[in-house]
Amino acid sequence: MSLTARRPHDADADDAATTKAATPKKPIKTKKPVKGSKGAAASAPSETRHEALAIGAEPRVDLLPPEVRAERRNARTRRGFGWGVLVVLVVVLIAAGGAFSLNVLSQAQLLAARNQTASLLAQQQQYAPVREIQKQVALAQAAQEAGASTEIDWKAFLDQVGSAQPEGLSLASVAVDSVSPLALYQQSTDPLQGPRIATVTVVGTSAALPNVPAWVSVLQKIPGVVDVVPGTVTLDEVNHVYKSTVTIHLSDSLYTKRFETKGK
Repeated sequence: MSLTARRPHDADADDAATTKAATPKKPIKTKKPVKGSKGAAASAPSETRHEALAIGAEPRVDLLPPEVRAERRNARTRRGFGWGVLVVLVVVLIAAGGAFSLNVLSQAQLLAARNQTASLLAQQQQYAPVREIQKQVALAQAAQEAGASTEIDWKAFLDQVGSAQPEGLSLASVAVDSVSPLALYQQSTDPLQGPRIATVTVVGTSAALPNVPAWVSVLQKIPGVVDVVPGTVTLDEVNHVYKSTVTIHLSDSLYTKRFETKGK
């Protein structure tokens, strides 16, 4: 039987070795890169970071693959597009319904207007004879106005010519040449004579030599007279009288305009 003596420091070394063997080794954890982080994507994939163990923290682990999350995002996008298409469809249906309603209303108004027009035309047929008479009356009025457009009150004018005779002179004859509604009156080529619409030739007789200039001066003062041209003075030896001739030109201010429509 043999005895082995150990030194105290050897015993301490053996106890330390036993304790070290009994204590389990802590695993070394590497931090996973956060998904979607640019910093994690920029870091080198082979780089390993050591973290300290958090005592008392709630353990969490994300075991879902990236394809599941991508599918979820795609599903949300499809639902958004679906709602958008539904909203557009509802708006289109509302617009189409409004347009259809307006079309129906317009067609109804058009039909009512056509019916009213047909009714008015049917009522006008009852007054067709009246309209025909009105046309005939308007035609007669137009013909009357055109025919009387050159009318002159000759009686009133000749009375003024007769009252303009000087003392001792009497009218022997009066000749009138007036304008026609169907033709223009011929004008004089003399630039000193104004435009005229009628010509009156007056022949007066007197026992003594008449004062023709005084007679012409009085005739020119009659309203509507353009000018007065003195003619010849001859002696009738048979009757022993003097015959004096004057020519009077008249303006359009002597038109009576009896049938002219008011407002013209």
